[in-house]
Amino acid sequence: MNSIREIRRILETCRNIAVVGLSPQWHRPSYFAAKYMQAHGYHIIPVNPGATQILGQKSYPSVSEAAKEHRIDIVDCFRRTEDIGPLCEEAIAVGAKCLWQQIGVKNQDAYDRAKAAGLMAVMDRCVKIEHARLYGGLGWAGVNTRVISARRPRQLPY
Repeated sequence: MNSIREIRRILETCRNIAVVGLSPQWHRPSYFAAKYMQAHGYHIIPVNPGATQILGQKSYPSVSEAAKEHRIDIVDCFRRTEDIGPLCEEAIAVGAKCLWQQIGVKNQDAYDRAKAAGLMAVMDRCVKIEHARLYGGLGWAGVNTRVISARRPRQLPY
């Protein structure tokens, strides 16, 4: 389980997100999450072999191909649990800082391998929800974010 401090550190230090499985369809969760992060100043790098461009960015067939043109901080995985192993290896190989498995994706072996290789790792959480929870987007809507503080976050979300 990742602490609030760990999640906040990832979101503050990792600004380039390779979204594996990013859909070009506006109603899909991957598109919604990536668009939100892009609107909050993150550089989104789509990884989808079936698309040429998503959210105004060139789409790549793999993380390795994307890494030839971009620095990748987070490999954000919108894939099935069984697909995460090879993505973990790619994240390690390209020098990513974090392997992020989205809600419902729980590959403990990949999580452990990423940690052993020195990467930060998150499992079964949504990057968009965590950003909104920690930087004010959910609290304003009356959602209990389980973050109590009288201080404003050091990093503004935009």
